[in-house]
Amino acid sequence: MMQHFFKLNTGLVSMLTCCAGIATLAEFTAQGLETPAEPKFRVESTAINRDGRGETSYAPIVKKAAPSVVNIYSTRTLNMRQTHPFLDDPMFRQFFDDDNSRPNRRQRAPQEKGLGSGVIVSSDGYILTANHVIDGADTDGVKVALTDGGKEFAAKVVGTDAATDVAVLKIDAHDLPTITFADSDQIEVGDVVLAIGNPFGVGQTVTKGIISALSRNSLGINEYENFIQTDAAINQGNSGGALVDSSGRLVGINTLIFSRSGGFQGVGFAVPSNLARSVLERLIKTGKVTRGYIGVHLQLEITPELAETFNLPDQNGAMITEVNPDTPAGVAGLKNGDVIREVDGKKIADRSQLRLTISQTAPGTKVTLTLLRSEAGKKPMEKKVVVTLGELPQQMAGRASRPEPGDKNSNHDALDGVEVTDLTPDVRQQYKISPDISGALVSSVDEDSNSAKAELRQGDVIVEINREPVRNADDAVELSKNAKGRRVLLRIWRDGGILFLTVDNQKRK
Repeated sequence: MMQHFFKLNTGLVSMLTCCAGIATLAEFTAQGLETPAEPKFRVESTAINRDGRGETSYAPIVKKAAPSVVNIYSTRTLNMRQTHPFLDDPMFRQFFDDDNSRPNRRQRAPQEKGLGSGVIVSSDGYILTANHVIDGADTDGVKVALTDGGKEFAAKVVGTDAATDVAVLKIDAHDLPTITFADSDQIEVGDVVLAIGNPFGVGQTVTKGIISALSRNSLGINEYENFIQTDAAINQGNSGGALVDSSGRLVGINTLIFSRSGGFQGVGFAVPSNLARSVLERLIKTGKVTRGYIGVHLQLEITPELAETFNLPDQNGAMITEVNPDTPAGVAGLKNGDVIREVDGKKIADRSQLRLTISQTAPGTKVTLTLLRSEAGKKPMEKKVVVTLGELPQQMAGRASRPEPGDKNSNHDALDGVEVTDLTPDVRQQYKISPDISGALVSSVDEDSNSAKAELRQGDVIVEINREPVRNADDAVELSKNAKGRRVLLRIWRDGGILFLTVDNQKRK
């Protein structure tokens, strides 16, 4: 049976769909209202008490946190064609008023209703929630209901960030109960947490569990992921609600579940409070989220083979496969093969953590990168490099079509089973390979070869072999003949990006 991720509000968002609304504070000015001052949030950075004593009741925690968790209701007006596809058929159109393609005036445009939760973070009415709870809602279609007495307010969307699935709302109210932010970097697997929200619209509900895992970043749901995983029961309608620690402080915003059935099965995810607060502050200040940028391409993962080839002590860090020219990384002197291990003293475990850390840092900030730099056959040296971050630009990516192989040069040495050809103008055009890429095109790979096992593919461009540049097919053949050692290190171009591969340099039995 297939497994699926489900966002936890009902109505507005289909499974795995998340699009950003246009976020701005201009609405306040347009309606003659004063632009609100930046609010102050309650933050406690100390870790919880972990003395191991059992709890007899969680009521004090609930009394502290629950009043700040609200219900969110949203509506979206649907185009008639979204619900009646037959309107595109002229035979059926005769039953409708054709003026401006509107349905007969007796027909009311259908509305879709959504349900979710949110968390009050300032006494003057700022509320954190999940972006998909209010995504696509009508301008006046978001309402917030307090759990204490059920008083309802119309809410304005201050800003949204689909990349992290965080949104900020504002209601016209004062002296509201507010949540205190915890430092989510302090939480540990095994800590007790409570999930508070409005599942299925039954009313505010509290469930208990523990932190099951941290730094889940390969779910493919959001562009920037660093999810807290919990087994505290959360269901549809909980999305945007609070995940709190045993002191009643906010550690996460509940977002989605992993389920075969669509119901909760013990695997839920929340956006960490530190990430949510970072987005919150930027949305309130500017109405948008700008992200730091260094200008490098990164290896998907550092495999044991790559770690051995580069003489790395372990597989931790993010390996640079290409430095874009005229970027902060290029100006700072970063190089291909550098492995970034720390940012301002914070350890970097992998590529995803580096992307998240840089994205959370404001453009223009100077950061100190601690990295390992190695040369062929030498022990890597630790270096510290200061980089002034740029602003992340809009990225565009395209996939190339595959050309028919041209003239081939076979080799049967280190890259046994691989055939390569020069990068002719026709090949460059068909693959959309820019003129600044030099190397040899892989025109075929024997499926039983070591290279195929290493996932070298037809259409890859071999740019380097064992850190030596490849200018053409002849270079590739010659360098592969002379390759020494148990493994051959390839730096390749694939579909617009650069990555490293290691190929076993021993004959297969």
